[in-house]
Amino acid sequence: MWDWKQDRIGSALRGVNPGVLRRLDAGFATIGDTQFLPGYCVLLVDTPNVERLTDLPRRRRLEYLADVELAAEAVERVCARRDSGFRRVNLEILGNTDPYLHAHIWPRYDWEPPERVGRPVWLYPVERWSDPAFALGPEHDDLRAELTAEIDRLRS
Repeated sequence: MWDWKQDRIGSALRGVNPGVLRRLDAGFATIGDTQFLPGYCVLLVDTPNVERLTDLPRRRRLEYLADVELAAEAVERVCARRDSGFRRVNLEILGNTDPYLHAHIWPRYDWEPPERVGRPVWLYPVERWSDPAFALGPEHDDLRAELTAEIDRLRS
């Protein structure tokens, strides 16, 4: 059986990527597969075979970055409403593991362990990333709905 995770952008374009919250101007706002930091999202580029921001023509780069900003503001607003321990949003465009352009949108919280709160998310133990307790599931439906509604509000 084909796994949509093998082609996240293609599956989003075909409408079968279940993580997609909303199609934007140059990408797809998606909720992260793991939610150990509730509200984690990823902005996927909507053009297959684009590995770097500089692979896009300047106009499309700016559209993509505007999409990142819009999704980040939605995450910030939703997470601040949902959790009084919300601190900020961190944005990262890395591309070290997945060879396609995508931006990580990480909400950060006061309740994170002191040795982690001021450090990059990638320093969390590797087990955290695949822990079934944090896997995206039906218990995140309300969060998904709030993020989608906030994106729609910001776009209107």
